Amino acid sequence: MIGLSLYRAGAHLAAPLAPVLLRRRQRQGKEDPARVAERLGQAGSARPTGPLIWVHAASVGESLSVLPLIERCRARRPACTVLVTSGTVTSARLLAELLPQGALHQFAPLDLPGAVVRFLEHWRPGLALWVESELWPITLTALRARGVPAVVVNARLSQRSFHRWSWAPGTARAVLGAFWAVLAQSRADAQRFQRLGAPAVQAVGNLKAAAPPLPCDERALADLERATAGRAVWVAASTHEGEEAMIANAHVRASPHIPGLLTIVVPRHPERGAAVARLVADHGLATRRRGAGEGPDGAVYVADTLGELGLFYRLARVALVGGSLIRHGGHNPLEPARLGRPVLFGPHMDNFAELARGLTEAGGGARVNDAEDLAGALVHLLLDPVFAARWGGAAELTAHAGAGALDAAMAVIEPLIDAMTDDARP
Repeated sequence: MIGLSLYRAGAHLAAPLAPVLLRRRQRQGKEDPARVAERLGQAGSARPTGPLIWVHAASVGESLSVLPLIERCRARRPACTVLVTSGTVTSARLLAELLPQGALHQFAPLDLPGAVVRFLEHWRPGLALWVESELWPITLTALRARGVPAVVVNARLSQRSFHRWSWAPGTARAVLGAFWAVLAQSRADAQRFQRLGAPAVQAVGNLKAAAPPLPCDERALADLERATAGRAVWVAASTHEGEEAMIANAHVRASPHIPGLLTIVVPRHPERGAAVARLVADHGLATRRRGAGEGPDGAVYVADTLGELGLFYRLARVALVGGSLIRHGGHNPLEPARLGRPVLFGPHMDNFAELARGLTEAGGGARVNDAEDLAGALVHLLLDPVFAARWGGAAELTAHAGAGALDAAMAVIEPLIDAMTDDARP
């Protein structure tokens, strides 16, 4: 990591280029053109009167994990507004549907001095809750300068990120010192934060255990259930480049044993859908794309759409969590587990190591190292419904076992909510 002063200097130099970056992201579908000014700290709505809590959640998974936390904050102080920021178009769409009354969404400002100042001057939060692992130095030090207590909840710090921060211990202490408390997902995360000098670190558990199930369009589910009736369906979710070839290979190996096997591939980035479909087709598999309006009448269905992962977890009988067959760190295994699905994951679950371990020990999840392992697991699970149901039940129990993390987090946060002053300035 670079020094804080150098980071600030770079941010000042980069500020004039921000509109160019945002226009490029718009062309890529990564920004909402109607709301791109919010990324520069320009508010999209008026600030409500009264106290305001700012909750920052980077993307979809983090946004879902804090919904119960938002409801508890509102219950503690009903007159308080909760402002939720995130950085992705998908999370904004999802939050528009799921945020409770008294909560609103804005896109997070870029970590640039002007954008941060405009954002904080307008919204004037009395408390900031940071979710997981996004640490923006300019934003966090600006909160500290304004005397706004900040707590990082569901804090996660991988071994790789720890080593990067360790190269600049002074910067790490300066950034992490902006937090009033750090509420870590696991003991290992807590130890890494402590070694970097973070204050008031506690291991309270993973808030994702208390998150609601991913949403689902019931009509779309009924349509897909009719279209796939009689077939054995499994899903490879949130996949990345380098994984789809292994998944196609696993289908080729398993399909002779499982008549009518349907593999659903949900790329983490839907814009890769056409490329994924071509790669899978190169394995001799009939491939269809949901993003092209096609139905699941092939061997492999590429679900290159936004916000439908909950739909495919419900349709499938087995789920593979992507980002784990390559060195990406994996994605949240509790999402399929919460829906009672047996969970498979690759050897690279660094981001969710404790959750993966818990699922494995409970008999609700298993590691697969390659296409051969994956094919074998699919054959066992899809040909033995009783075995799969037992595995799925264990996964679901494990997913709900950590719900006490929310109570532990609120025990730290509630005194800060009580101490917030009303701010009814226009």
